[in-house]
Amino acid sequence: MNTIPIIFNETIIPYTAVGGKEHIGSSGITAVVLNRSPLVRRAFFQEIEKTGFDTVISIESSAPHYDIEELAGRFPFVRFIIPEREINLGEQINLAASETQSPLFFVLRSDMKIIIGGTARRIAERLSIITEENNEKIICFKRLCTVPILMNSNYEIFPSIVVPATQKKKIQPIFAEPANEGDYTIYPFDGIGIYNKHRFIEIGGYDASINNLHWQLMDFGFRAHLWGEKIALSLNLKLSYNGELPVENSSIEESYRRFYLKNLAPILKNKNNQKKEAHLPFYRFFSFMKNSGEDIFSAWKEFKESRKWVNYNKDRWICDARELTNKWETSI
Repeated sequence: MNTIPIIFNETIIPYTAVGGKEHIGSSGITAVVLNRSPLVRRAFFQEIEKTGFDTVISIESSAPHYDIEELAGRFPFVRFIIPEREINLGEQINLAASETQSPLFFVLRSDMKIIIGGTARRIAERLSIITEENNEKIICFKRLCTVPILMNSNYEIFPSIVVPATQKKKIQPIFAEPANEGDYTIYPFDGIGIYNKHRFIEIGGYDASINNLHWQLMDFGFRAHLWGEKIALSLNLKLSYNGELPVENSSIEESYRRFYLKNLAPILKNKNNQKKEAHLPFYRFFSFMKNSGEDIFSAWKEFKESRKWVNYNKDRWICDARELTNKWETSI
């Protein structure tokens, strides 16, 4: 397994960029399109253009593309990013975050449609908090990530709010239908949502070393909430999938082990009787080795690397996983 990244976008992904020379808005939001289907791209970009995003970043696959030059000419506000190798969801979103100049970026799939949302400027206004300091207006944004209501191709709302629950002493995700404005979710389903660029980079973005989609999302979301950030629902945003819904694989494998060591295993301990800091205690190693299926040397190498990562970020925790889950369960 790859090394845990310490800083945002630690591994630079080689890519080619085409187009994106024009701005079509000043809303404060860039649309990030994760390309999944080449069949409806012209119609999709036409609809995106009407919404008034500042620019559009389209993350492509590494396969040969024969329509990019044509599309870039037709839609000069779209910057097409073509990585030299296939990259996972987290790497795609990290790459987009490093490319955008807007304070917010809205991650979408190319087979999605915005049903309710309004203009990009209106979306940004709903997420803004305006304060005044020294007779000067200061604009900040409510949270790390805002997620929409999601619907299938039949326009039926499906469970996309993820709630952590304890089952047989293990933390398991439960999927619920969106209900109330501002309801928290552990992570943005399928990565779809509006991200605050500054906060996203501050927490390190997605862990590109976790290849399993489910555990990569769980890692991002748990880390965000454990470090005091929020991921919450907006009833003013509604999107639909035109194609098949994504399927998450939550099987216990090496991606889960990394998620466990980074998020579930650390505990908080007192520091000078004032502030608590996170710590991955040595005694966790024996149960980890027993359940990992690895030999002692491989298990220790993985455990030691996670311990180093936790120690580097030890002052960022505001609670541990057990406390977070207990608070969640008592609020629902």
